[in-house]
Amino acid sequence: MIDKICMFLTNKMRKEMPDIDDERAEIIYYGLQNIIGEIPKIFIMLGIAYLLGEFKLTLITFLIILPYRTFSGGFHLKTHIGCIITTCAMYCTPAILSKYIVLDNSVRFIIILGMWIFGMAMIKLYAPADTENVPILRKKERKQKQILSYIVLTVALVIAGIINNTVISNIIIIGYFIQTCSITRLAYKITNNKYGYEVYNTSTVQ
Repeated sequence: MIDKICMFLTNKMRKEMPDIDDERAEIIYYGLQNIIGEIPKIFIMLGIAYLLGEFKLTLITFLIILPYRTFSGGFHLKTHIGCIITTCAMYCTPAILSKYIVLDNSVRFIIILGMWIFGMAMIKLYAPADTENVPILRKKERKQKQILSYIVLTVALVIAGIINNTVISNIIIIGYFIQTCSITRLAYKITNNKYGYEVYNTSTVQ
């Protein structure tokens, strides 16, 4: 069903924009698959969170991480079951762990500072981390997403350091660490992903 919807939308876009060639149409098709395919996975993830009694915190975790993931990117699993498992782990894990981790202020500050340094370095090296199915080829778009990744990471970690709610603070720290790891070359190698900008020649794309 999702494949048919994506194909319909791709064909419609090609009719509206005749300059889209076969290669670009394939990229658009896979991009739509990833976007539309995420919707049922999110509902499944929230359903599992509800059964675990962590619906509210998982939803909060999802909303907190979403802006950072939108700009910084990250790997995608190639099977639906793999995507579902990864999505659940990425959002349910911070929600569950956040309730049980207790840090004093000095330790929290050190962790946040270390996380910020690590995150800024990984963003510089890899963000936006695209995939070969949904590459980000325009240099201007890549630069914008990288800058926004820096901003979102910094703002979120500042909030984590000053907010009185330790659960939310923990969600930010854990969730942003997991998301940052998902853009690294090691994560891509483990999950058998390739960066889209490396697969396609971006030297002539402005």
